Amino acid sequence: MDDSDAGMEHTAPVWAVFGDLMSGLLGAFVLILVGVVGVQMELTSHLQDEVKKRQVEEQRRMSLEKALAIPLASGRITLNNGRIGISGQVLFAPNSNRLQPEGRQLLNSLVTPLRAYLAARDELLMVSGFTDNKSIRDGPFVDNWELSAQRALTVTRTLIDEGMPSSMVFAAAFGAEQPVRPNTDDAARAQNRRVEMAPVPKTSNAKMPSHE
Repeated sequence: MDDSDAGMEHTAPVWAVFGDLMSGLLGAFVLILVGVVGVQMELTSHLQDEVKKRQVEEQRRMSLEKALAIPLASGRITLNNGRIGISGQVLFAPNSNRLQPEGRQLLNSLVTPLRAYLAARDELLMVSGFTDNKSIRDGPFVDNWELSAQRALTVTRTLIDEGMPSSMVFAAAFGAEQPVRPNTDDAARAQNRRVEMAPVPKTSNAKMPSHE
């Protein structure tokens, strides 16, 4: 065997190893590329879902604002992230669950637009009672939990009396939990004494929307 034949024998395995290495690198690159493309597609899909979700929520908010245009314009209610807020002093006297005449008139004005809104979207109305953090010392209620529950029930029953189907509404109590402002002064506590109404889907567990 001459020297040229020996050189070819030594060179061939080197090129074979190099070819295998390049094939392996190419395969790894293809796998990485496929993975990157897959991640990008997933991110794009997630982004599109988020955009659609925001659009639906915006349409929902605008629809609710339209339904409640008159009481909103009068300042008798507030609307924040789908939650309809009513000051406790409009509805009740201090430490009482007896509805005041002004409160009954307000609830009466809300029944027709809310009933139409809920029926169109096949949703329920959750009525939630809230209090400040002051302990109850006198009166028929054991604590703020009971007071908030009884106020929520009073509003719920009044809505039903004024024409809201009982199958469309239910009550919830939060006591002093979930304040809209820290209970540091009388003005803040007055804002925390409130009743909120929030449309919720029938098909999901009814949870109070976050205040964050």
